[in-house]
Amino acid sequence: MAGAVRDTVDHAERVALIELASAIDNPVITVDGRVESNGNFHGAPLAYVLDFLAIAVADLASISERRTDRFLDQARNGGLNAFLAADPGVDSGHMIAQYTQAAIVSELKRLAAPASVDSIPSSAMQEDHVSMGWSAARKLRRGNRRADAGAGHRAADRRPWHRAALAAAAAHRLAAAAITALRTAGRPGARR
Repeated sequence: MAGAVRDTVDHAERVALIELASAIDNPVITVDGRVESNGNFHGAPLAYVLDFLAIAVADLASISERRTDRFLDQARNGGLNAFLAADPGVDSGHMIAQYTQAAIVSELKRLAAPASVDSIPSSAMQEDHVSMGWSAARKLRRGNRRADAGAGHRAADRRPWHRAALAAAAAHRLAAAAITALRTAGRPGARR
């Protein structure tokens, strides 16, 4: 799954690089001084890949939420406390965070509907088809967030690290340092 997301990002990058290198002025003044009118102004290539990225973000977030759900479910999490609570029964752990994550995933699924197919004629029919790329970019930006890092770190904190890969252990140490820094700075959640 992550490979498919990486492929989507790679494709989007290729399209963006092509578009950044293209001539989009209308008219274009050529090297020999001619003034030529052209149709290179359309943003469809970017709009399409932005919509494609929104689909990949929604799918990856959905898998991430399912992983969080598994961390929190005592019947499926390999012996961790229910909801990853420090004090089960008193502390709700990451239960509310998972509710929030589920709501975000639902929103991401709605935001994955393509904007690039929703063109409406405008300017007295002069602009009869537009890419809707700006709308695709705005909804991708709105949806591009993640909510699983806290649960993943907390679950990892309760596992023996002698089995962890070096990269995973290093990532855990970095997350632990960041969380400690936030707690000592007096941010919300400093007691846990």
